[in-house]
Amino acid sequence: MKHRMFSHVVLISGLLAGASVHALELPDCPQTPNCVSSQASDETRRVAPLVAGGNVAESAQMLTTLLDSLPRVEWSAPADNVIQATFKTLILRFTDDVLFHIDNDGMIQVRSASRIGYSDLGANRSRVEMLREKLAASRNL
Repeated sequence: MKHRMFSHVVLISGLLAGASVHALELPDCPQTPNCVSSQASDETRRVAPLVAGGNVAESAQMLTTLLDSLPRVEWSAPADNVIQATFKTLILRFTDDVLFHIDNDGMIQVRSASRIGYSDLGANRSRVEMLREKLAASRNL
């Protein structure tokens, strides 16, 4: 099984019950160059949010369908607007953590970070851009 769904169970610390979707903030990236985020305080680690559907449900469906189609990915949805995923690298099986927060308008805030090491040689930025391209392609079907 690639994923587990947890409807309305919040597992991410700091997420308050009843909080507005727009109030969610991703953890900031560390000072190491192995993390990117659409909410990064440092411009060198910032990526644009992902565009999918026009609301939380549409974007969540598009994103989870995409995640299911990718190799070496496991994900869970601890809330309707939060998806957590882990990606394993092909050769050395390093784990990268990716967190998605979906805004009310369907915009997906994203943070992708390596668990260990200093540099990821651009792997997290490349992953986010690959997700962006695949979501755009699925919107055009």
